[in-house]
Amino acid sequence: MTDKNPYIVCFGEVLWDIFPEGSRAGGAPFNVAYNVHKMGIDVNMLSKIGNDELGKKLTDQIKSWGIVTDYIQIDEKYPTSTVIAKIDEHNEATYEIINNVAWDFIEFLLEHKELISHAEAFVFGSLSARNEKSRETLLQLLEFAKLKIFDVNFRPPFTDVELIKTLLQKADIVKMNKAELKQILEFIGKEYNNEEESVAFIQNHFSIKEVILTKGSKGAKYFVGDQNYSFEAVPITVADTVGSGDAFLSGFISKRIKNENREEIIKQAISLGAFITSKSGACPDYDYLEFENFKNQNF
Repeated sequence: MTDKNPYIVCFGEVLWDIFPEGSRAGGAPFNVAYNVHKMGIDVNMLSKIGNDELGKKLTDQIKSWGIVTDYIQIDEKYPTSTVIAKIDEHNEATYEIINNVAWDFIEFLLEHKELISHAEAFVFGSLSARNEKSRETLLQLLEFAKLKIFDVNFRPPFTDVELIKTLLQKADIVKMNKAELKQILEFIGKEYNNEEESVAFIQNHFSIKEVILTKGSKGAKYFVGDQNYSFEAVPITVADTVGSGDAFLSGFISKRIKNENREEIIKQAISLGAFITSKSGACPDYDYLEFENFKNQNF
C-alpha cells in the first residue's frame, strides 16, 4: 500500500484448486486480485491461510507474482483452504468446497479501516461470508469502503438468501451472470421477464447504481442508472472457463477506477475475460503486452 498509487482491496477466499493435473492458487477474489495486478493496478488481498505447508506455499506463490500479502492472516487452528475442481466435457468447472478453513475466520483489525477507506474499490463475494466470523468482518469493512463491488458468485449449499439481500443493499456495483440474475429475482419473489426489466427491478429494489450482466458467449450488458450498454463476446477457442468471470471483473475494475468511458471499460472486461478463457486456469502466466495484442486483434 502506498499513498501515491491507487489500489484496490479484494476480500475473501485464497485457496488451492485441486485439479486432476495438479494444484493451482485460486479463489474468486484472489483471481480478481491476480488479474487486476496484471493490468498494472496495485492490489491488497485481505484473507486468511492456515499455519501449514499449503499456506506457506500459497504465500510464496502469491509473493512471486508481486501481490502484497501483508493482509493475509495466519490461522493457528484452521487449515489452508483446498477445493476439489473438476472440468467436464464442455470445459465447465465444478467445485467441491471444504468447510471450516482459515478464510472462514478472517479477523477485523483496526489497521483495516485505513486500508479500506483509502482504496479505490473494495471487492467481495458472498462465499467468503458463509461463516459468521468472516461475515462479521466483511460487514464491518463495508462501512469504510468508498466503492463497493459485489461479485455475485453462488456456490450451493453456501447460499444464504438474507445475506445476499444484505450484500446487494450495501453494494455500489454488482456483477452477476444470467442464472444469478434469475435466482436473485426468485429470492425477492419477482418473475423474470427480460434482462432490461429484471436488472432495472433489482437496481431499484436494492438501490444499486451499476450492474454488470455477463452472458458467456453471448457477451455482456452494463447497466448504469437507467441506461444500458450491450457488448458482444470475443470469439475464442475455450481452454476452460475457470476464472473467466473473475477475469472479466478484473478488466472492468482496471478501467472503472480510472473513470474511463463506458465502452472502454466493458471492452477491457470482455477482452480480459476472453483472454483468460482461452488459457488454462484462472491465473495463467502472461504479461500486459500479450493481453494488449490479444485485445487489439479483436477490437
